Amino acid sequence: MVDPADAIEKARKSFSERAELPGMSLMEHLDELRRRIIHSAAYLCVGFFIAFYFREQLYGIVQAPLTKLNLPINKLNFFHPMDAMNLYLQVGLIGGAILASPFILYEVWLFIAPGLYQKEKRFVIPFMTATVGLFLTGAAFGYFFVLPGALKILILGFGSKFNPVISIEDYSGFFLSIILGLGISFELPILIFFLALFGLVSPRFLWKNIRYAILAVFIVAAIICPSPDPGTMCLYAVPMLGLYIIGIGVAWWVHPSRRKKKKKKKEAAG
Repeated sequence: MVDPADAIEKARKSFSERAELPGMSLMEHLDELRRRIIHSAAYLCVGFFIAFYFREQLYGIVQAPLTKLNLPINKLNFFHPMDAMNLYLQVGLIGGAILASPFILYEVWLFIAPGLYQKEKRFVIPFMTATVGLFLTGAAFGYFFVLPGALKILILGFGSKFNPVISIEDYSGFFLSIILGLGISFELPILIFFLALFGLVSPRFLWKNIRYAILAVFIVAAIICPSPDPGTMCLYAVPMLGLYIIGIGVAWWVHPSRRKKKKKKKEAAG
């Protein structure tokens, strides 16, 4: 296990080195943060109104996994007058966030860019592409594999002897927990990217502690897996474990120690 004191010291050293970069004062950082938040909120609002205009089509996508089960119900139930409207608002918000995500991520990058070295700023396009791509991949994995499998096992399996009464609130919460949960969990390489970029973790550290990563991955897989059998659990765990392995490669690519060695070789050759 890593020594917490060493990790804190490594983080302090990394941030103190970056503090020496030419940058902005605290008030300038706060003003920049306010500007980026306002811009991001504006992008989110535009995305929300576009998605809300197509709310019926988006709701059809949300309900499709349930419709394919051919249950004796063809509509979701609601128990509060606001439930239907809340569902459309959720659909519009999530759809708008996905539409606006490239612009919001660019605002995030603009905010952190002053704390990066010039060579590190070239990662902006890979960062944005990978972040959006990984989230959509995780969401698609949840939509096409995890959600249909969970519904079949829970409704047609355990609930086969009962009459299903599925409410809008319960189904939308279940849907979002799987889609957003997997979409966010697939961002693991991005998290490792920033931790390695700032020197907080190294490829050696990640590889040395891979057994703990495997344990964590299988715990998460056991939580989201609709079936208790090991084969199905492995189906969900393998993609996440693969993302951790990719994260190790990303850490090797961006870690400061590799860049320093490369710089020394160039200086020696020159």
